[in-house]
Amino acid sequence: MRAKGNAGEHLCTNPPYGYQKDPADKKNWIVDEEAAEIVKRIFDLCIAGKGPMQIAKLLTAERVLTVKAHYAQRDGKPLPEKPYQWSPKSVAGILERPEYTGCTVNFKTYSKSHKLKKRLHNTPENQRIFHNTQPAIIEEQVFARVQELRENKRRPSKTGKQGLFSGLLYCADCGDKLYFCTTNSFSPKQDHYVCSNYKSNTGTCSAHFIREETLKLFVLQRIFDVTALFFDDAMAFEEAAKKQRFQEAEKEAKKRKREIAQAEKRIAELDRIFKRIYEDDISGTISHERFLKLSADYEAEQKELTEQVKAWRDAVETFEQNQSDFRSFAAIVRKYVGIRELTPTIVNEFVKKIIVHAPDKSSGHRRQKIELVWNFIGEVNLPGDDQTVERQRKGRTA
Repeated sequence: MRAKGNAGEHLCTNPPYGYQKDPADKKNWIVDEEAAEIVKRIFDLCIAGKGPMQIAKLLTAERVLTVKAHYAQRDGKPLPEKPYQWSPKSVAGILERPEYTGCTVNFKTYSKSHKLKKRLHNTPENQRIFHNTQPAIIEEQVFARVQELRENKRRPSKTGKQGLFSGLLYCADCGDKLYFCTTNSFSPKQDHYVCSNYKSNTGTCSAHFIREETLKLFVLQRIFDVTALFFDDAMAFEEAAKKQRFQEAEKEAKKRKREIAQAEKRIAELDRIFKRIYEDDISGTISHERFLKLSADYEAEQKELTEQVKAWRDAVETFEQNQSDFRSFAAIVRKYVGIRELTPTIVNEFVKKIIVHAPDKSSGHRRQKIELVWNFIGEVNLPGDDQTVERQRKGRTA
């Protein structure tokens, strides 16, 4: 089994929901089109801000066959007693399967002894991941975003309302999240967010109070500006982002690639040199003491170069990943050129997090800085960017 796992073969007996074994080759997985559409829908619903419980209720209401019922129908067997009753656990399991990106993950669990049946979760560094082993159902960027959203779980308030930006807002001073505040008596304009460390002025931080309506206008305008710039002049948009993230990194990456080539050439040369001095030592051309000194020097140089090459490769891979991330962000921008209103899906696709600063009233107006961190590309200050919101009348909150 270990040999198969290290060779990239699937170790699980059956493929996950969404795939099926290839009739022509049982080792290969092919897409089960009907189930794959449900998998895509589950991921889309998560991007739209729905949790496993909410997704399970929707699928149950729409009478979508459960995983077990789908297999029974596909194999011509009787359906289970509750063929449409989805469980949150089943939905969560689907959302956590990296295999949907087209990879194989082996050694996810292990046993302390062959005598023990209990399987324990393996650490990521002890797992083996093989990419492009089957057709992808979910894009890697979508899967990564879903995992981020799952880490920042958002639950509806007691009123049933759910903040559009819940889980995305962070306090600029203490770093903790801002939580959504609402009641049944609140109008939409009264819904707001406050720092979780404020605790009605008894905590360790100030309120950092900001209304949801204010945030909606701010984020909508920022997304509109980005999509408009991309639509009007894609090259200017790319330049604005690359100038801040990639310009210096690109020069560094090119330099590192040259250094990697030179270092690898030297490492290969050291192998040849070591072989020659070893032969000289055997033949007596040089003394054994001289051989030991030279070999120690060459081995030290080779070890240092090998470590440098690894560090340089990591830097180049990071730069190339940044470029891939930029292309992913550009693809999102193309989807939403000219948007007029925000939806949870749009917010979750565009926004990684929003940092809210304490308001400044020193000018006689309430001004509040908001930092918007985009998915994939981080913070990008576009030409003429202003990241503050202002209430013109003194003493009024934005």
